[in-house]
Amino acid sequence: MSTKNLSRALLYAVLLVAALFFLAPLYVMLATSFKDAAQIRNGNLLSLPDSLNFDAWSLAWSSACTGVDCRGLKPYFWNSVTMAIPAVLISTTWGALNGYVLSLWKFKGSELLFGFLLFGVFMPFQVVLLPMSQVLGYLGLSSSITGLVFVHCLAGMAGTTLFFRNYYTAIPKELVNAARMDGAGFWRIFWRIVLPLSTPILMVTLIWQFTNIWNDFLFGVAFSGADSKPITVGLNNMANTSSSVKNYNVDMAAAVIAGLPTMLVYVLAGQYFVKGLTAGAVKG
Repeated sequence: MSTKNLSRALLYAVLLVAALFFLAPLYVMLATSFKDAAQIRNGNLLSLPDSLNFDAWSLAWSSACTGVDCRGLKPYFWNSVTMAIPAVLISTTWGALNGYVLSLWKFKGSELLFGFLLFGVFMPFQVVLLPMSQVLGYLGLSSSITGLVFVHCLAGMAGTTLFFRNYYTAIPKELVNAARMDGAGFWRIFWRIVLPLSTPILMVTLIWQFTNIWNDFLFGVAFSGADSKPITVGLNNMANTSSSVKNYNVDMAAAVIAGLPTMLVYVLAGQYFVKGLTAGAVKG
């Protein structure tokens, strides 16, 4: 075997081991979710279920208890959908406009403003919990899904602005200047020229924001009320609800249900995410 073939074989072996290592938890969750209590007690962690039993999935979705609330994950799931979709769309649009202005319509102090915005990328969200709760109280948005949308839009503004600004700096200035000479204004240039060139970075930002917002626990547990808790908080409450018998299969099914939307997003749109990154979405 030549040195090149040997190196390739070793590379594939390492990648295969890494893939198995990262997929092992998902396999355990799926296998456990299809087992009944007897199979879990008598089998081992890696054993396959005797048959596909969807009872645990039904319980996790509609009737498992989270504290004293025994409606399963269903209400929390729809809370997350109601929160994530507008938050993703608004924060992405906001970031696109900010990046457009900071890269192609620069003004005095724009670089300084962009530098201040970058602080939001590196700032831990724990430090904004108290002031954010006060702001939500002043606006009358405490313990509501609308309040969570507002929080996620603000939290995502720095990251989305960074993505779009760095991407738009690669657009030839001559293209924009030619459009200005033809009489195109701010919005026409954005809609007719910039936005059609933005498909890669739009996909990156949409996937990135959806993943962050759907999987968020900190803001969900800090700012939600009894009827507005997202699925991450519902999953945590379900897993920590004590009973006489611990239903691991129900907990595993609930965890898979909570992660399915983000897994589907990456399966269906993962190729666009990679293309967007390689197109310069995070170059700075």
